[in-house]
Formats: sequence, structure tokens, C-alpha cells
Amino acid sequence: MTQTKEKDVLILAIESSCDETAAAVVKNGREVLSNVIYSQIDLHTLYGGVVPEIASRKHIEKINQVIKKALADAGVSLEQITAVAVTCGPGLVGALLVGVAEAKAIAFAADKPLVGVHHIEGHICANYIENKELEPPFLCLVVSGGHSHLVMVKDYGEYEILGRTRDDAAGEAFDKVARAIGLGYPGGPKIDRVSNDGNPEAIAFPRAKIADNVYDFSFSGLKSAVLNYLNGCRMKDIAVNQADVAASFQKAVVDVLVGHSMDAVARYGVDRFAIAGGVASNSHLRAALEEACAERGVRFYRPSPILCTDNAAMIGAAGYYEYQKGVRHGWDLNAVPNLKLGEKI
Repeated sequence: MTQTKEKDVLILAIESSCDETAAAVVKNGREVLSNVIYSQIDLHTLYGGVVPEIASRKHIEKINQVIKKALADAGVSLEQITAVAVTCGPGLVGALLVGVAEAKAIAFAADKPLVGVHHIEGHICANYIENKELEPPFLCLVVSGGHSHLVMVKDYGEYEILGRTRDDAAGEAFDKVARAIGLGYPGGPKIDRVSNDGNPEAIAFPRAKIADNVYDFSFSGLKSAVLNYLNGCRMKDIAVNQADVAASFQKAVVDVLVGHSMDAVARYGVDRFAIAGGVASNSHLRAALEEACAERGVRFYRPSPILCTDNAAMIGAAGYYEYQKGVRHGWDLNAVPNLKLGEKI
């Protein structure tokens, strides 16, 4: 007797946690049928950073268009969708509310299950999309504008945070330093590009270590050191080499991220290591981690840059595994701006 193939699970995913309005259709957790992103970067660049109220209004304006295009690009109708997944935290509360309200309305109208997804879990699950063979357990470094986490992925939806930032996240430090040296917003890609022309050994910036948890991060001292260096140069009328500052700052961040990660790899004996989040698209970080993993015989996974930034495909991947575990949410699902990884939604 032949077994019948289990029906494909199609997740309509919605992401609106910050300044990207995104929707995607993901099949069986790993096959992206569509991934539509409307970015507000040009708009927020005028203000030197994300303005929450403006982001929320733009989400309202664009979300229906983005979802319609995602369905059209995937060639599926709402009737064919298995479930609706949506980022419900963490993020900007107004921005999150737009996506959550939209997802609830669609799920109610189409009579589909609703699944709330943790934004950071989505970033981790982005690794499954292009690496079909990757399965837990593995170690993952999540680095973005708001988060710096070193996470043991024990199983789908099961995480242990080994280390986290005590103050500024890596991406936040990139943005602040970029602004200080005159590069503007968004800081990460600009520092990555400019540092190619600089000497990473030109300036000795500090690498912070936390005494009570060797896997925790701190970048506020590094940021202050850069600002102090710039102020010192101005007071002494010394010309600032923008590329050298960018390269030296970036090297300090990368050294800490790689050092903590490889210490955890050794201690926990893992043979698979992944990165996730917006800063994971940084070319110098990717190269340093690839080299460090190769030296230790560890398999290194990194999503394409488009899957490192905020997108809905990663939410669809995470939503699929939550759906398979039987997770369903009611019409009381709400935005939780400070939702912790592993915390019950």
C-alpha cells in the first residue's frame, strides 16, 4: 500500500516590526514562493534614523499592496493558504500593531489559523531557507540593530540564550558611529563599504569583556571610545581619517563577535554555526566567521543578505515550525514590543 503525500503547508507571512513592510508565501518552511519587501530606508534617512510614527503610517499605507503582490507572485489565493503567520514582537509597537491587525483580519475573513511569531526566531529560521540540510541543534549568533544574542538552537522553537548585549546592540553601535564620522544612516552598510579603504589596525579601540558572563556583549564603551577619539582629534586640530576610524571600529566589533562565538563553539562542542540578523550581512564579519569556523572544522551557515535584513520569508519559515507544533493564536493576539526570545506569546 503506497503512502499518500502529506499536503503541502503554505504560510502567508507578514512582517512589520520596524521600517520594512513585508509579506511572503513560504511552502513547507523552506521553499519561498514569494518574498515582497517595501523598504522605508530612503524616507527615514532624511531624519538620520527610524521615526516610529512615520514608520507606522507607511505600514498602513503599503501593507495591503505588499500582501496582494506576495500572493500574486506566489500564484496562490487566500483559499489555498494553510495559515497566516505574523511578527508580534519585539519591535516598534505601532509598527507591530499594523501587521498584527492585518494578519488577524485576514485570518478571520479567510477562516485560517493565526500564528504569532517572534522576530528573532524568524531571523534564526532564515538559515533554513537556503540550507535545506540544516537542522537543530546548532549555535547561532543573532546581530541586528536592536539585538546581539548568542543562542543555542536546541530544537525548532526551543532556544537557550548563552549571551546577550548589556547595552548597545552591534547594529545600534554601527549606526551611532557612522553618524559620528559623517557617514549618515543606515550606518552598517556604509561602514562596511568605507572600511575597505581603511587600516583596521590604525586605532586601538577597546574590546569589552563581561566578568560574570563571558558570552555577553557590551558595545557602549567602544562607541564612547570612538567619540572620545574624534573629540580629541578636533581639540588638537588633527585630521580624522574616516576610513581608518570605520575600519578600526568595525574590527573591534568583529573581533568581539567572533571571539565570543568561537569560545562558545569550543565549550559546547558544536559542529554547526549560523549567523542571523541585519549585521550578519556585514562582509567583514561573514569573512572572519567563515575563516574561524573553517579553522575549527565547523560548518558555517549564513543567509543571503536579503534574508538577513527584515523580511517576511523568515517569518514564514518560523511560522511553519510553530504551526507544525500545534501553535495557534486567538483574536486577542497583541503586539509585544519587548518580547523575549523563548517567552510564550
